[in-house]
Order: sequence, then C-alpha cells, then structure tokens
Amino acid sequence: MGISVEQWVQKICAGDRRAIARAISSVERKEATSVALLRALFHQAGKAYTIGITGAPGAGKSTLLEKMATEFRRSGKRVGIVAVDPTSPFSGGAILGDRIRMQALATDEGTYIRSMATRGQLGGLAPTARDVALILDAAGCDVVFIETVGVGQDEVDVARLADATVVLVVPGMGDGVQTFKAGVMEIADLFVINKSDRPGAELIERELNMLLSAGTYSDVRRPPLVKTTATAGEGVPELCEELEKFRTATEGSPAGLNRRREHARLHLLELLRQRLFERVAEERIDMKQISEYVEAILARRRDPHSIVEEMLEESGVGSGRG
Repeated sequence: MGISVEQWVQKICAGDRRAIARAISSVERKEATSVALLRALFHQAGKAYTIGITGAPGAGKSTLLEKMATEFRRSGKRVGIVAVDPTSPFSGGAILGDRIRMQALATDEGTYIRSMATRGQLGGLAPTARDVALILDAAGCDVVFIETVGVGQDEVDVARLADATVVLVVPGMGDGVQTFKAGVMEIADLFVINKSDRPGAELIERELNMLLSAGTYSDVRRPPLVKTTATAGEGVPELCEELEKFRTATEGSPAGLNRRREHARLHLLELLRQRLFERVAEERIDMKQISEYVEAILARRRDPHSIVEEMLEESGVGSGRG
C-alpha cells in the first residue's frame, strides 16, 4: 500500500473500506506485514459482539443473516459479516459470493461483508476467520457475524471464537433433530427453527424442547428457542432481542469470563502449533526425504507413525514420551 503499519491501522480504525479489504487480503495471503498489523489491531479491538451462525446447508443461514443484520442496522449498529463458503477446487477461492446472496446489504456503508473460502479446513470455518473478525472489530463494527459453510454435525469451530452461537434447524430434514444431536447441538447458545411456516415445525419444536429439558445448565441459562421465517422477516426482531439478552446475561458473569478465557487459550495453542510446525518445516524438514518416506509408506516398508517419531528425533524435538 506504500504506507506504514501505523498509518494502515489508523485507516482501518477510521473505517476506510479499502484499507479493511487490503488488510483482510493480507491476512489471507499470510503476507509478511499481516502479523505486525494484527498485533497493532489487537489493542484496538475487543468491543464487537461476535455472533456465530451455523446449521446444515439449506437451513436459510444467509437469508436469516441478512434480516438480522438489517435489524441491527435499524438500531444504528455497524455490522461486519464473515461468510465462509466452500472452496473452489480450481481457484482455491470461495465458490459462493455472499455479496450476491445479500444484495440488500452490499451497498450499505454501515455493513461490511467478506466471503471467505474454507481452503480445505474442517469445522465450517476459514483458517483466518478469527483474524478477519478482529479486523472488523477494530474497524468499528458493533456486531460481527460469522456464518459457517454448512458442513453438518462436525461444524463446531465457530463456538471457539463467537460470543454467542446460533444453531439453525428446519422442518423436513429427515430424522428431525437427530441429524444435529452430536456436536452442533451442544454448542448452541440459541436455537432457531427457521422456515417455521413449513409442515413439521411443531415436531421439531417438541423434539428440541425435550432435548433441552434433559440438559443441565448450571452456569448459563437454558438456550432459548426462537421460530423464524427468514424470507418474510418473521421472528427476526425477537431473535435479535434474545441475542442482546444473552449478551447482557453473560458479559460480566463467571460463565462469560470462562468462555473468553477458553477462547484465548485455544487460540494461543492453535497459533503455537501453527508457528512451531512452520518453523520446524522450514528449518528441519528435507522435502526430498519426505518423498522417500512417502514411497516407503506406499510400499509398506515403513509406517507413518514411526517415520514421524524418527523425524521428530532427528529435528531435535523428540517424541515427548520419555
């Protein structure tokens, strides 16, 4: 950009959309300046309410998100949206562009939308989604939505960075809420039955209430259940009101503090794993040797576990088993 990191940070904090876009691209490409930028922006962030939106493909996440963002904009809040989409096998970019799916918001100066590709990462998020949310937070967004790609019951990573996680279910998905019972059902701070005008909505509601009644909520309240029809905007004001109630209830509570502490711990460990791997890969791993190991695995002469142990010993890291 031809400017210093300090000037760049000032532009981002002033809401300069070009500076924000360039910062996000820099982080996604892992450019040399991106780490220094994130370090500086960290001290300017921490004010936004981060809301994760997850659910199976076809649950209406993007439509509901558009209506929710519009509702928050009515109250004068600036909104950031990180929409994670499937990865193109050819370009590596996002297959679906949420600027197309959220046309009503795309031209709103108080809303910033960024589509990101998963780039093969499991869990429903893009690898740099947390960093992008940080940038939008520092840029003055009061609410930052993170919409996951919609991969099913393993899509739980969003709960590791969101202040509140909304899980969408819809009628007509076969075996009711059984589709979601492992993983995703356990991360919800709020459940939404979307497309509630469809047949079967009452059955989904009964099943969810049964599951919630069987749960224990010692440190936080029982997740509320809201029925919406996103296409018509029905139930959206009530949903946003419940999210504000959740924020108020957890912001200064021991449960809220524990959640933020766990988020910070997981983020720190993930960064540490990533940086350690990159450093060892750059300094200690011979790619020619890797190719030889691969051939040995294919020929069943060596197993991958013993190879990894051998590589760790040679690199000086050791197995850690004593």
